[in-house]
Amino acid sequence: MNTQRHQRLQRAKFALPSTVTLLSIACGFASIVISVDNAHLGLAQDYRLAAALLVLAGIFDALDGFVARATGTGSDFGVQLDSIADVMNFGCAPAVLLYCYGFVQMGPADPTLLRVGGIAAFFFVACGALRLARFNVNVGRTDPKYFVGMPITAGAACVASVVVAWPEFPDSSIEGYYVVALLFVVGSLMVSTIRFPSSKQKKSTAALVLLAVNVGLLVWLRAYYFVLFFVVYIAFTVGLNLAWRGGWRGIAPPQVFADD
Repeated sequence: MNTQRHQRLQRAKFALPSTVTLLSIACGFASIVISVDNAHLGLAQDYRLAAALLVLAGIFDALDGFVARATGTGSDFGVQLDSIADVMNFGCAPAVLLYCYGFVQMGPADPTLLRVGGIAAFFFVACGALRLARFNVNVGRTDPKYFVGMPITAGAACVASVVVAWPEFPDSSIEGYYVVALLFVVGSLMVSTIRFPSSKQKKSTAALVLLAVNVGLLVWLRAYYFVLFFVVYIAFTVGLNLAWRGGWRGIAPPQVFADD
Protein backbone atom coordinates (compact mmCIF):
# COMPACT_ATOMS: atom_id res chain seq x y z
CA MET A 1 0.00 0.00 0.00
CA ASN A 2 2.80 2.38 0.91
CA THR A 3 4.56 1.51 -2.34
CA GLN A 4 1.47 2.40 -4.38
CA ARG A 5 1.07 5.69 -2.48
CA HIS A 6 4.73 6.50 -3.11
CA GLN A 7 4.31 5.81 -6.82
CA ARG A 8 1.25 8.07 -6.99
CA LEU A 9 3.14 10.84 -5.22
CA GLN A 10 6.05 10.45 -7.63
CA ARG A 11 3.72 10.66 -10.63
CA ALA A 12 2.04 13.73 -9.15
CA LYS A 13 5.42 15.36 -8.50
CA PHE A 14 6.54 14.79 -12.09
CA ALA A 15 3.22 16.20 -13.36
CA LEU A 16 3.60 19.43 -11.38
CA PRO A 17 5.96 21.31 -13.77
CA SER A 18 3.83 20.31 -16.77
CA THR A 19 0.71 21.54 -14.95
CA VAL A 20 2.35 24.93 -14.48
CA THR A 21 3.25 24.95 -18.19
CA LEU A 22 -0.38 24.16 -19.07
CA LEU A 23 -1.47 27.13 -16.94
CA SER A 24 0.89 29.24 -19.04
CA ILE A 25 -0.72 27.87 -22.22
CA ALA A 26 -4.17 28.63 -20.78
CA CYS A 27 -3.14 32.29 -20.33
CA GLY A 28 -1.81 32.48 -23.88
CA PHE A 29 -4.99 30.89 -25.27
CA ALA A 30 -7.18 33.24 -23.23
CA SER A 31 -5.23 36.20 -24.61
CA ILE A 32 -5.89 34.99 -28.17
CA VAL A 33 -9.62 34.52 -27.49
CA ILE A 34 -9.97 37.99 -25.94
CA SER A 35 -8.01 39.59 -28.80
CA VAL A 36 -10.19 37.93 -31.45
CA ASP A 37 -13.45 38.68 -29.64
CA ASN A 38 -12.41 42.32 -29.25
CA ALA A 39 -11.09 42.79 -32.79
CA HIS A 40 -14.26 44.47 -34.12
CA LEU A 41 -15.11 46.20 -30.84
CA GLY A 42 -11.76 47.80 -30.09
CA LEU A 43 -12.28 48.08 -26.33
CA ALA A 44 -9.10 49.43 -24.74
CA GLN A 45 -9.56 47.52 -21.48
CA ASP A 46 -9.87 44.21 -23.33
CA TYR A 47 -6.65 44.83 -25.28
CA ARG A 48 -4.90 45.61 -22.00
CA LEU A 49 -6.33 42.44 -20.46
CA ALA A 50 -5.05 40.36 -23.39
CA ALA A 51 -1.60 41.92 -22.94
CA ALA A 52 -1.70 41.34 -19.16
CA LEU A 53 -2.46 37.66 -19.76
CA LEU A 54 0.77 37.42 -21.76
CA VAL A 55 2.63 38.77 -18.73
CA LEU A 56 0.92 36.14 -16.56
CA ALA A 57 1.90 33.48 -19.10
CA GLY A 58 5.49 34.67 -18.75
CA ILE A 59 5.31 34.31 -14.97
CA PHE A 60 4.07 30.73 -15.28
CA ASP A 61 6.76 30.09 -17.90
CA ALA A 62 9.41 31.12 -15.38
CA LEU A 63 7.77 29.12 -12.60
CA ASP A 64 7.65 25.80 -14.45
CA GLY A 65 11.44 25.70 -14.71
CA PHE A 66 11.79 26.74 -11.06
CA VAL A 67 9.36 24.00 -9.96
CA ALA A 68 11.16 21.38 -12.07
CA ARG A 69 14.54 22.30 -10.52
CA ALA A 70 13.16 22.54 -6.98
CA THR A 71 11.50 19.11 -7.17
CA GLY A 72 14.16 17.41 -9.30
CA THR A 73 11.55 16.53 -11.91
CA GLY A 74 13.11 17.98 -15.06
CA SER A 75 12.55 15.83 -18.14
CA ASP A 76 12.85 15.88 -21.93
CA PHE A 77 9.03 15.83 -22.07
CA GLY A 78 8.89 18.99 -19.97
CA VAL A 79 11.48 20.71 -22.18
CA GLN A 80 9.50 19.92 -25.33
CA LEU A 81 6.19 20.97 -23.78
CA ASP A 82 7.74 24.24 -22.60
CA SER A 83 9.10 24.96 -26.07
CA ILE A 84 5.69 24.35 -27.68
CA ALA A 85 4.08 26.59 -25.05
CA ASP A 86 6.56 29.36 -25.84
CA VAL A 87 5.64 29.33 -29.54
CA MET A 88 1.97 29.75 -28.67
CA ASN A 89 2.26 32.14 -25.72
CA PHE A 90 5.05 34.41 -26.95
CA GLY A 91 4.80 33.92 -30.71
CA CYS A 92 1.19 33.37 -31.77
CA ALA A 93 -0.62 35.15 -28.93
CA PRO A 94 1.20 38.51 -29.17
CA ALA A 95 1.03 38.37 -32.99
CA VAL A 96 -2.75 37.85 -32.85
CA LEU A 97 -3.05 40.63 -30.25
CA LEU A 98 -1.10 43.11 -32.42
CA TYR A 99 -3.00 42.04 -35.56
CA CYS A 100 -6.39 42.61 -33.93
CA TYR A 101 -5.23 45.77 -32.17
CA GLY A 102 -3.34 47.40 -35.02
CA PHE A 103 -5.06 46.43 -38.25
CA VAL A 104 -8.60 45.04 -38.02
CA GLN A 105 -10.32 48.34 -37.19
CA MET A 106 -8.50 50.08 -40.07
CA GLY A 107 -9.12 47.19 -42.48
CA PRO A 108 -12.25 48.52 -44.23
CA ALA A 109 -10.61 51.90 -44.86
CA ASP A 110 -7.17 50.53 -45.75
CA PRO A 111 -7.22 46.90 -46.98
CA THR A 112 -3.53 47.12 -47.87
CA LEU A 113 -2.67 47.83 -44.24
CA LEU A 114 -4.70 44.79 -43.19
CA ARG A 115 -2.76 42.53 -45.58
CA VAL A 116 0.63 43.99 -44.69
CA GLY A 117 -0.29 43.72 -41.02
CA GLY A 118 -1.08 40.04 -41.47
CA ILE A 119 2.31 39.49 -43.10
CA ALA A 120 4.04 41.38 -40.28
CA ALA A 121 2.21 39.32 -37.65
CA PHE A 122 3.24 36.07 -39.37
CA PHE A 123 6.81 37.33 -39.67
CA PHE A 124 6.87 37.83 -35.89
CA VAL A 125 5.57 34.28 -35.29
CA ALA A 126 8.04 32.76 -37.76
CA CYS A 127 10.98 34.61 -36.18
CA GLY A 128 9.89 33.51 -32.72
CA ALA A 129 9.73 29.86 -33.82
CA LEU A 130 13.15 30.10 -35.49
CA ARG A 131 14.57 31.77 -32.38
CA LEU A 132 13.33 28.93 -30.16
CA ALA A 133 14.64 26.24 -32.51
CA ARG A 134 18.08 27.87 -32.55
CA PHE A 135 18.06 28.17 -28.77
CA ASN A 136 17.15 24.49 -28.34
CA VAL A 137 19.97 23.22 -30.55
CA ASN A 138 22.54 25.58 -29.02
CA VAL A 139 21.95 24.72 -25.36
CA GLY A 140 25.35 24.32 -23.71
CA ARG A 141 27.18 25.69 -26.76
CA THR A 142 26.88 29.44 -26.07
CA ASP A 143 27.84 31.69 -23.17
CA PRO A 144 24.93 31.42 -20.67
CA LYS A 145 25.37 35.08 -19.67
CA TYR A 146 24.12 36.18 -23.09
CA PHE A 147 21.27 35.22 -25.40
CA VAL A 148 21.93 35.01 -29.15
CA GLY A 149 19.15 37.26 -30.40
CA MET A 150 16.35 38.75 -28.34
CA PRO A 151 14.58 36.04 -26.29
CA ILE A 152 11.05 35.30 -27.52
CA THR A 153 9.64 36.15 -24.09
CA ALA A 154 11.26 39.60 -24.26
CA GLY A 155 10.02 40.02 -27.84
CA ALA A 156 6.45 39.25 -26.79
CA ALA A 157 6.70 41.62 -23.82
CA CYS A 158 8.14 44.32 -26.07
CA VAL A 159 5.22 44.34 -28.52
CA ALA A 160 2.66 43.88 -25.72
CA SER A 161 4.11 46.89 -23.88
CA VAL A 162 2.86 49.13 -26.69
CA VAL A 163 -0.68 47.87 -26.14
CA VAL A 164 -0.36 48.39 -22.39
CA ALA A 165 0.85 51.97 -22.88
CA TRP A 166 -1.59 52.93 -25.65
CA PRO A 167 -4.58 50.54 -25.44
CA GLU A 168 -6.70 52.61 -27.85
CA PHE A 169 -6.33 51.04 -31.30
CA PRO A 170 -4.54 53.10 -34.01
CA ASP A 171 -6.99 55.42 -35.75
CA SER A 172 -4.88 56.23 -38.81
CA SER A 173 -2.93 54.29 -41.41
CA ILE A 174 0.32 55.94 -40.32
CA GLU A 175 -0.11 54.61 -36.77
CA GLY A 176 -1.01 51.21 -38.20
CA TYR A 177 2.23 51.12 -40.18
CA TYR A 178 4.12 51.96 -36.97
CA VAL A 179 2.73 48.70 -35.59
CA VAL A 180 3.88 46.92 -38.77
CA ALA A 181 7.38 48.33 -38.25
CA LEU A 182 7.33 47.25 -34.60
CA LEU A 183 6.57 43.64 -35.52
CA PHE A 184 9.25 43.53 -38.21
CA VAL A 185 11.91 45.14 -36.02
CA VAL A 186 11.30 42.95 -32.97
CA GLY A 187 11.02 39.82 -35.12
CA SER A 188 14.34 40.66 -36.77
CA LEU A 189 15.99 41.20 -33.38
CA MET A 190 14.88 37.72 -32.29
CA VAL A 191 16.63 35.99 -35.19
CA SER A 192 19.67 38.29 -35.17
CA THR A 193 23.05 37.33 -33.74
CA ILE A 194 23.08 40.34 -31.40
CA ARG A 195 24.02 39.22 -27.88
CA PHE A 196 21.38 40.21 -25.31
CA PRO A 197 22.35 40.05 -21.61
CA SER A 198 20.62 37.26 -19.66
CA SER A 199 19.59 37.07 -16.01
CA LYS A 200 22.69 34.96 -15.33
CA GLN A 201 24.92 38.03 -15.24
CA LYS A 202 27.11 38.41 -12.15
CA LYS A 203 25.16 40.16 -9.39
CA SER A 204 26.64 43.41 -8.06
CA THR A 205 25.77 46.54 -6.10
CA ALA A 206 25.27 48.38 -9.40
CA ALA A 207 22.68 45.77 -10.42
CA LEU A 208 20.76 46.33 -7.17
CA VAL A 209 20.84 50.09 -7.70
CA LEU A 210 19.59 49.60 -11.27
CA LEU A 211 16.77 47.40 -9.97
CA ALA A 212 15.76 50.07 -7.45
CA VAL A 213 15.78 52.74 -10.19
CA ASN A 214 13.53 50.56 -12.35
CA VAL A 215 11.08 50.01 -9.51
CA GLY A 216 10.95 53.77 -8.97
CA LEU A 217 10.36 54.39 -12.68
CA LEU A 218 7.59 51.76 -12.70
CA VAL A 219 5.81 53.53 -9.83
CA TRP A 220 6.22 56.90 -11.56
CA LEU A 221 5.51 56.04 -15.20
CA ARG A 222 3.19 53.04 -14.69
CA ALA A 223 2.00 51.74 -18.08
CA TYR A 224 4.54 53.80 -20.01
CA TYR A 225 7.44 52.32 -18.05
CA PHE A 226 7.51 49.13 -20.10
CA VAL A 227 7.91 50.96 -23.40
CA LEU A 228 10.77 53.01 -21.93
CA PHE A 229 12.36 49.85 -20.54
CA PHE A 230 12.44 48.09 -23.91
CA VAL A 231 13.66 51.17 -25.78
CA VAL A 232 16.59 51.46 -23.35
CA TYR A 233 17.12 47.66 -23.30
CA ILE A 234 17.37 47.42 -27.08
CA ALA A 235 19.42 50.61 -27.51
CA PHE A 236 21.88 49.56 -24.78
CA THR A 237 22.24 46.05 -26.21
CA VAL A 238 22.82 47.22 -29.78
CA GLY A 239 25.28 49.87 -28.55
CA LEU A 240 27.14 47.28 -26.45
CA ASN A 241 27.48 44.92 -29.42
CA LEU A 242 28.76 47.74 -31.63
CA ALA A 243 31.28 48.72 -28.93
CA TRP A 244 32.55 45.12 -28.78
CA ARG A 245 33.00 45.11 -32.54
CA GLY A 246 34.99 48.31 -32.19
CA GLY A 247 37.34 46.67 -29.70
CA TRP A 248 35.94 48.07 -26.43
CA ARG A 249 36.26 45.64 -23.50
CA GLY A 250 34.92 47.70 -20.59
CA ILE A 251 32.28 44.97 -20.27
CA ALA A 252 33.60 41.51 -21.09
CA PRO A 253 32.15 40.16 -24.34
CA PRO A 254 30.53 36.72 -24.41
CA GLN A 255 32.69 33.64 -24.53
CA VAL A 256 32.85 32.26 -28.06
CA PHE A 257 32.71 28.47 -28.47
CA ALA A 258 34.52 26.67 -31.27
CA ASP A 259 31.29 25.85 -33.11
CA ASP A 260 29.40 29.01 -32.12
